[in-house]
Amino acid sequence: MPDAVIEFRDVAYHLANGREILGGLNLDVRRGEILVLLGRSGSGKTTALKLVNRLLEISGGELRVEGRPVSDWNTIELRRHIGYAIQEVGLFPHYTVARNIELVPRILNWPEEKIAQRTDELLRLAGLNPEVRKRYPHQLSGGQRQRVGVVRALAADPPILLMDEPFGALDPLTRADLQREFLSLQKKLEKTVVFVTHDLHEALFLGTRIALVEAGRLVAASTPEEFLRSSDPLVMKYVEAFGGFEPIRGQR
Repeated sequence: MPDAVIEFRDVAYHLANGREILGGLNLDVRRGEILVLLGRSGSGKTTALKLVNRLLEISGGELRVEGRPVSDWNTIELRRHIGYAIQEVGLFPHYTVARNIELVPRILNWPEEKIAQRTDELLRLAGLNPEVRKRYPHQLSGGQRQRVGVVRALAADPPILLMDEPFGALDPLTRADLQREFLSLQKKLEKTVVFVTHDLHEALFLGTRIALVEAGRLVAASTPEEFLRSSDPLVMKYVEAFGGFEPIRGQR
């Protein structure tokens, strides 16, 4: 596919004891889309995410990023090309908010003025008062910490963003606020996003496309509207488990 940024081609991943976590995964992630990997716990979706930035190494098949097999990328170069945001946030507690956001730009030896401008720009984009730049993670609310975790992943302006249940630990109201803010941010930045969740409501709200993964295999990949109309038994079971609901993408 010409506009595919990430390509899984019969990708497999096995544990050291031989247990298969992913088997024969075929999936494209298109430039500028939010591709949601949906599935129950243990389905293999987080494993698929970690293969993209080589936190895990594939056991078989081929995985390409920007047309190059991941094995051909220098690992450091690859990870600088990809932002990574997770549920636990992972902020360094002894660093200020600004210092946390600035980590990758400093590694890349950006000029101090450019680093400061980028930090302030991201704080504004995330709806955070620039004054929080001087605070430490323990002085922030859960929602503020998660915002900082997302903008830290965006600090060096990577074209690809991997997000592993980034809002999963938040209360429902804060989670809904951050979902809306993230969509607003994505409209401005147009990143290629792979977003992992087990929540169908979140998948329908955020996803350009939804890829349902079960037992390490792709069940279906479609738009939210097509997903809800699918006649696949497992997709129907998943939808029924969540009940009837609105809104879906484009009906906010």
